[in-house]
Amino acid sequence: QVQLVESGGGLVQAGGSLRLSCGASGYIFSINAMRWYRQAPGKQRELVASITSGGTTDYADSVKGRFTISRDNAKNTVYLQMNSLKPEDTAVYLCYAVAVSWDKVERGYWGLGTQVTVSS
Repeated sequence: QVQLVESGGGLVQAGGSLRLSCGASGYIFSINAMRWYRQAPGKQRELVASITSGGTTDYADSVKGRFTISRDNAKNTVYLQMNSLKPEDTAVYLCYAVAVSWDKVERGYWGLGTQVTVSS
């Protein structure tokens, strides 16, 4: 119904920047909230940032002032600009979207994730 594909991860030194993208495809009637989560080895999945269809954003305290979430509704894409990266930001970053497909039912959809590794 709706597929999410993340890109933009990689290896970066501490203090560096990366920009993640997540594109949605398939039969999309509407996309409501879009979120970025992350999961580090041995840790629980953590909500990093979220954005509503109207552009209201929210961030985890650990990334406030360093990360910026944005979206392009025309492209069904959400972005995560990550600046001043720290080794503790190392994780798989996953995209999540609340979307309505052809059957007009609202569901949550996950991408497969993209690895971000920050070296010290």
